Amino acid sequence: MSTFDFPESLLAAERAAWEAIQAGQLTVQQATAVHDGIAAYANQIGAGRHEVEMALKRVVRHGEKTG
Repeated sequence: MSTFDFPESLLAAERAAWEAIQAGQLTVQQATAVHDGIAAYANQIGAGRHEVEMALKRVVRHGEKTG
C-alpha cells in the first residue's frame, strides 16, 4: 500500500501518461507535466521525488491502494 495520499489531478495525469505510453503517443510536454507535478507534490509533503514517482507508478500501473 502506498503511504502517499495523491491528489486526484496527479493520479489523472499519470493515468493519461501511462495510456499514452502504451499507445506509443507520450509527448515530451505530457511527460514534463507529470514530472513537474510529481516534483511539486514531493516538495509539498517533504518527500523525495523518486520515492513519490515510484509509488505513483505502482498505484496507477499495478493498482496498489493509496492511503
